[in-house]
Amino acid sequence: MAKVLEMLFDTAQGKKYTISVDEPRADLTAAEVNNGMQALLASNTFFVDGANLVSAYQSRIVERTVTEL
Repeated sequence: MAKVLEMLFDTAQGKKYTISVDEPRADLTAAEVNNGMQALLASNTFFVDGANLVSAYQSRIVERTVTEL
């Protein structure tokens, strides 16, 4: 089963932006993810379509099963 951590942000232009991390640690906590998201916001590292990320609004782990034929 494939797992992906998705961190969802709002940009200064009111658009949504998702940062995905493949195979996150199994013991990852919500607090750790929130701290990481706040650190990304504070660093102004991401510039999306002419705007900075301004707020973090959701994080989630998405699991999917892939069956090769």
